[in-house]
Amino acid sequence: MNEIIKKLKDLLTKNDKKTILLLVLFSIIISIIETLGISIIMPFMAVATDFNVIHENEYYLAVFNFFNFKTDMNFVLVFGFGLTLFYVLRSIINLVYFYMLAKFSKGRFHLIAYKLFENYLGLSYHNFIKKNSSSLNKTIIHEAAGLTEILSSVLLMISEIFIIILIYILMLMVNYKITLVLTLILGIKAFFLSRIISKKLKIIGIKTEKVRRNFYEIINRTFGNFKLIKLNSNDKDVLKSFDEASYSTAQLVIKHATLSHVPRLFLEAVGFGMIALIITYLVWKNEANIAHELPILSMFVLSLYRLMPSVNRIMSSYNQIMYYSKSLDIVHSDLFFDIENLGEKSINFNKIIHLNNLSFQYELNKPILKNINLSINKGDKIAFIGKSGSGKSTIVDIIIGLYKPTEGNIQIDDDLLNDDNIKQWRGKVGYIPQSVYLFDGSVGENIAFGNIYNEKKIIECLKSASIYDFLEEKEGLSTLVGEGGIMLSGGQKQRIAIARALYLEPEILVLDEATSALDDDTEAKIMDEIYHLCKDKTLIIIAHRLSTIDRCEYIYKIENGEIKNV
Repeated sequence: MNEIIKKLKDLLTKNDKKTILLLVLFSIIISIIETLGISIIMPFMAVATDFNVIHENEYYLAVFNFFNFKTDMNFVLVFGFGLTLFYVLRSIINLVYFYMLAKFSKGRFHLIAYKLFENYLGLSYHNFIKKNSSSLNKTIIHEAAGLTEILSSVLLMISEIFIIILIYILMLMVNYKITLVLTLILGIKAFFLSRIISKKLKIIGIKTEKVRRNFYEIINRTFGNFKLIKLNSNDKDVLKSFDEASYSTAQLVIKHATLSHVPRLFLEAVGFGMIALIITYLVWKNEANIAHELPILSMFVLSLYRLMPSVNRIMSSYNQIMYYSKSLDIVHSDLFFDIENLGEKSINFNKIIHLNNLSFQYELNKPILKNINLSINKGDKIAFIGKSGSGKSTIVDIIIGLYKPTEGNIQIDDDLLNDDNIKQWRGKVGYIPQSVYLFDGSVGENIAFGNIYNEKKIIECLKSASIYDFLEEKEGLSTLVGEGGIMLSGGQKQRIAIARALYLEPEILVLDEATSALDDDTEAKIMDEIYHLCKDKTLIIIAHRLSTIDRCEYIYKIENGEIKNV
């Protein structure tokens, strides 16, 4: 539990901690009101069952005389109506408190999800490609929600603990013998419940996280390869995998839901059993009816009636914390990733790019590139060729600032490329990948891609990519592309990718085997358009087919980690 509290402290801001402090203070006020609500029942029952008490008790008599009540009946009636009003106000105050509690704990979901998303965006490209997208999705959606459950449970436990302490003190003052017996019995039961049930729920929580990870992965894998699944007609295999993951998840959720009710039902049975035993004990002690013990009995009954939900909430909250503890571990770990800390320093590219003694390796002692020295003049049209895995894409990713060289450096004109200026450098690059991903939206939205939407500029880019006339026959910029661009042909997707790259007015355009999946005619047309558009731009191409790079001024072959001029 200490480890959980420590991790929560790491995740909460100063404002969050101030809010928690205010909620704790509010919970103390609630506890006092709750205790007052129970303690006031005893004097009311005393005067309601025997009007003579009003005149025998100096405090009741002082109130009776101060307000100048005419009859004992009026005193009792006003007492009863006042008590009713008090309970109404008590409920309103409790409602306000629970609203504030929910607003804080559940409201953290947005902040935690945002921080996670921001952290994932802040990952270096090198680190990001090691991650599983379904796991990242699960963490943002599910684990963030699990963390809010922990926060809510911790705050609820704190508020209920104050209530129990104050009511317990009241019970001790009324009859400490009965109270201590109840404490012993309930304490032993609660201890064994926490040891058995909470431990099982924590194990179930860990298993649920693993199963859910597989569950998300199956969904992502299936929808991402839908076309292949339809062609292979292996729906049954996919459904079997999904059925196993879904069934396992459901079974664990069922166990969690069932075990969560055990503490409440068990403690209620013990609590109400205790009430029956108290009445039996009082009858035995007095050897007669217990009408004169009714005020004390009423107070104990009401105290137990109020204590049972509080004890149950504490047990349930503790179990929730154990169940979702894995969510806290995951979120805490992911929020403390090493992320890029990039500056906003500007960098100019007017003359040349120098690669100086550049080496790179993904794994220790397994170099991909070795001592590369290369110069690229502004406006050059260059190509990198080589076998798959030779390092073509890697060297380009280093040039455009996605990877950092293991050794050596990159110099742009007279400036070294570093964390201070690499962000500005990346902004000079337009990138057209081999596999174009278009999100489920309009063509215009896909071109702007989160940047300022300039309709006139989008149209110019679409015309430059020779696809505007085709879109005019449909719905123009509002033409929907479908998820992944499924409603467009390969050539149309590539043209939209070109328009998207041109929209940011890049100084460098990179084609990463962008036309390898197209037929020869479509590829020739698109390459004609690209060469025409890049007359004043630096063009870097990664390609297998020589027809793609026949107009490049320089062609470099990557082989065995070294670069050769072809």
